[in-house]
Amino acid sequence: MTKPPPLPGDPLAPLARPLLWTRVGLVLERLARAFWPVLTFLAFAFAALSFGALRYLTPDDLAIATGVVIFVLIVLGAPGLRGFRWPSRDEAVARLDATLPGRPLAALTDDLALGAADPASRALWAAHRGRMAAAAAAARAPTPDPDLSPRDPFALRLSALTALVMALVFGNPAGIFSPQQRLGGPGAAIAAMGPTWEGWAEPPRYTGRPGLYLNGFEGDDLYLPEGTKLAFRFYGPPGSVPFSETVSSPAATPERDENPAVQSHDFIAERSGVIDVGGPMGRLFQVIVLSDNAPEVELPALAERRADGKMAQPFHAFDDYGVVHGQARISLDLGAMDRRYGLAIDPEPRDDLVFDLPLPISGSRADFSEMLIEDVSEHPWANLPVKLTLEVEDGRGQMGSSGEQSFELPGRRFFDPRAAALIELRRDLLWSRENAVRSAQVLRAVLNRSDDLFPAPEMVEILQGVVEQIEAASLTPEARDAVAKLLWDMAELLEDGGLADALAAMQQAQERLSEAIRNGASKDEIDKLMQELKEATDRYLQMLAERSQQDEGPQFGQQQPSQQITGDQIQQLMDEIQKLMEEGRMAEAQELLDQLARMMENMRVTQGQGGAGDMPGGQTMKDLGETLREQQDLSDEAFRQMQRPPEAGQGGQGGQDMSPNGEAQPGDEAGEDLAARQRALRRELERQKGLMPRLGGDAAEAGRQALDEAGRAMEEAEEALRDGQLGRALDGQADAIEALREGMRRLGEAFAEERGERSRGEGNLGEQRGGDPMGGQGTRELPRDPLGRAVGEGSRIGSDSNLLQGEDVYRRARDLLDEIRRRTAERQRPEAERDYLRRLLDTFGPR
Repeated sequence: MTKPPPLPGDPLAPLARPLLWTRVGLVLERLARAFWPVLTFLAFAFAALSFGALRYLTPDDLAIATGVVIFVLIVLGAPGLRGFRWPSRDEAVARLDATLPGRPLAALTDDLALGAADPASRALWAAHRGRMAAAAAAARAPTPDPDLSPRDPFALRLSALTALVMALVFGNPAGIFSPQQRLGGPGAAIAAMGPTWEGWAEPPRYTGRPGLYLNGFEGDDLYLPEGTKLAFRFYGPPGSVPFSETVSSPAATPERDENPAVQSHDFIAERSGVIDVGGPMGRLFQVIVLSDNAPEVELPALAERRADGKMAQPFHAFDDYGVVHGQARISLDLGAMDRRYGLAIDPEPRDDLVFDLPLPISGSRADFSEMLIEDVSEHPWANLPVKLTLEVEDGRGQMGSSGEQSFELPGRRFFDPRAAALIELRRDLLWSRENAVRSAQVLRAVLNRSDDLFPAPEMVEILQGVVEQIEAASLTPEARDAVAKLLWDMAELLEDGGLADALAAMQQAQERLSEAIRNGASKDEIDKLMQELKEATDRYLQMLAERSQQDEGPQFGQQQPSQQITGDQIQQLMDEIQKLMEEGRMAEAQELLDQLARMMENMRVTQGQGGAGDMPGGQTMKDLGETLREQQDLSDEAFRQMQRPPEAGQGGQGGQDMSPNGEAQPGDEAGEDLAARQRALRRELERQKGLMPRLGGDAAEAGRQALDEAGRAMEEAEEALRDGQLGRALDGQADAIEALREGMRRLGEAFAEERGERSRGEGNLGEQRGGDPMGGQGTRELPRDPLGRAVGEGSRIGSDSNLLQGEDVYRRARDLLDEIRRRTAERQRPEAERDYLRRLLDTFGPR
């Protein structure tokens, strides 16, 4: 049987190029598998040389290192040489054929085994080979795949490749064979790579300015804060880069580094001058040193006595960059004292009082106002003339002082004669122990026939023991301080003990009566509890009256100075409560009982320091009420300003500039005046918050948050007024008014809790502001709606009285106007309602 004729020529001839590249790929794969350890070692060695490893080798070390390298190459390369085998053409054909579907290369090189004599078989075979030749025409050389992962489990080849890239990018490959590689220092490579000098400017940290890299700085004028540290590095032989500067004092000279090829030059910029760096890459800098002025501190007002007896000293500090520390120093002012009685002799030496000034925790310290609050009531200098000096320090160590200010050191005041006598004896002992004999004599005189003078016999025994300690042969400072502490505690007990007990008894009687009303007690039980409440109230009022014996007589009132309550009105209110209970109107009786509790809570004695400010929270609520009224007046003025039409032909001159939408133009005098008033009101609120007693509880925290919200709303209104946006300013002022009211309400609850009263109900703003419960007519005051109509009179709503009577009509009108404005701004309300409210404002709003 004859074989079929072969295809003309070599069937694989058209695939010569793919076969060549496939064979090259096989060579690379086998080389990589055989010599990857050698290549990895060479890459690491090249990276080390590029980064200047030869600089650290002596000639002897270099010879040893060369031998080690050759030995390692032999060890690593020998297995590769033994295992390397050059790929044959058949291996290249098989590799390329494996990448094609159906292995067409094998079909092209095969012969027909059966049916060679059959023409049909031969034709079929020829057609098959034709198809395989067409498939083989698409052959492409495969990518080499050395498959090194199983042979290199630690990926050393990848680490070597990374080192090689780093050496090429950041190293100095060209200097590997340079003899200077072994002679230069660390700066030689850097000098060969680029700049012959480098410079940095580092401002003081307290300035907050960033550092500068002078080589990359654009421009010649260099503005630097005073005290900036300048550092220059010069690479090359000494003196190869000329340098001069006139900004330091005295001018510094370059210093050599450990490496002789690097010189360092560091100095401080203290004055304006020139920095001249010569050479091919030199620069000339005109340095302008920004002076750092000393900080300043000032006292807007002298220290005040807070409601809790602590000293509150406001201060204002400012500096170019910020204050880092401050302190207050208080020294005794002997020249301003009345040197009589126990103060006639010279005082014992005593260190000045020194307090650290509070600094803002967040925000800038370049310009701020803070409040120094300290309790110095028990100090011997309390209520005596002193001198106050505030000092602040900036980051450069410069000091600023407020100068000496003379005032009376705030401390607790004692109005009980017995307590005041003990406090004076305590002051004399702390002034000087030479007053011991005199103090003992005075105390013995006080204790003579003291059966009715002190509330408890134990107090007399304690004070007699104090006399014995004072008359001891040697009164040591420790013993004197112990006696002073005992006298202070006794004075506090005399000052607060009786009044506090009476207040607690009255509050307890109110609680028991309220509990009886809620539980439906019998008439006899309620009568008994009502009698106990009357007796407890009488005792409390009597003790308050004893505190005002220096006045013509006791006058009781609440936070509004124009509204005062007499003892007869209190008694009349209690009779009204009893009458309502007898008629079975328990809900109304409970309401009046709650009103009585709030009224007694806010009661004050208008005698000396016994005004509203001395009752816990009294002065605070009074000041906040005044701030609220001023904010309402300012809001009304802003509204009138918005409604006022511009005068023809006087826009920006005599009249107010108005934009087409009714807003004032920024910068007009009226808007600036309103903004200034708003700013002053906001600062006053901040001052009042600083003087506020420290209270705990949810109500106090809610009150403080509401006042903070009021301050933010005031600030937004101030910005709007300054920009001439009166509409937005009115919204901010309305928010401030509402927040102030909420803050006063919640603070009122907090002050009530502080004095031991459990708050019942939300109450209303008018009650907390001290409205007259009896109305001056012997009738009880019921809650009123915004129009002034009394509610709660049975099922009847409304009033027969004239709505425009009473001194509070303007406040009620402002409240109603604020409520209409608030509802008008609520976009979720129906448009018809908002249109009606706008027409009310247009018709009845201030012009």
